[in-house]
Amino acid sequence: MLLPVLFALGAALSNALATVLQRKAALTVPKSEGLRVGLIADLLRRPVWLVGIVAVITAGVCQAVALATGPITVVQPLFVLELPLALVIAAALLQGRLSRAGWLAVGTVVVGLGVVLFAASPAGNRTQVPMTHWIPAVAVCVAAVAALVVAALRRPEGRGRAACFGLATAISYAMTAALMKTSMHTLDDRGITAFFTTWQTYGFALFGVCALFFLENAMQSGPLVASQPALTLGDACVSLALGITVYAEYVRTGWWLVPQLLGAALIAAGVLALSRLPLARALATEEKEQPGEDTAADAGTTAT
Repeated sequence: MLLPVLFALGAALSNALATVLQRKAALTVPKSEGLRVGLIADLLRRPVWLVGIVAVITAGVCQAVALATGPITVVQPLFVLELPLALVIAAALLQGRLSRAGWLAVGTVVVGLGVVLFAASPAGNRTQVPMTHWIPAVAVCVAAVAALVVAALRRPEGRGRAACFGLATAISYAMTAALMKTSMHTLDDRGITAFFTTWQTYGFALFGVCALFFLENAMQSGPLVASQPALTLGDACVSLALGITVYAEYVRTGWWLVPQLLGAALIAAGVLALSRLPLARALATEEKEQPGEDTAADAGTTAT
């Protein structure tokens, strides 16, 4: 179990680093109210942006290895660490600082995750999944995403719309991971030709693109405090459900559900607190914020 955990942590760290580096690069290029063709050309001249792209690729490779070697019920929950890691890195690279309340929130997320994984003790690592498992899983997830997108579009900009898009992003990320896991096992067992001829490869690519699209809409629709908890907790919960129903993985039940729920509550509280920090908003908005605001601002501001 050590190998998938290490690679999952590497993926979370690489994603966090990529977020900060790409945000840092975006602050150095000319802004425009509309789409600008020269944006990519400007970014390509920023070494920090190129390093961010390398970090994105590294994260994808690490996630693929983690999913190929361990249960999805272990790998995906570890991605809740991405937000805390991004804020710690941002505090160093964007000349901000993480207040004591911020460090307390980081610790809360870490402790909550540890409690959940210890209490659940996920196990099992099926390498191939029959279509009888895939068809209902994909159908339910596609229907849920469609319903959330429709609900989001019917709402005005604000928390409700951002939360709906955030949850749609979470389901898309979870399906991406589930399909990627089978594709990586196919690559390992039958080689590169089989990898590019199996439908799961194109499935995870499609869900991945959709996830990025919904994420952008979530960020533009409302405050991070609404979208981030839905995204973080939704990804972990849907991945857990897919791991159990599709890959026949299992977790401890009975009285072990009590500490699992306690850990989940700690994660939710920590993520909610982190998403309220000015430093978190500086990573998610187009206008440069003042990430060095003091703790009083952290407590007093609850929405963008």
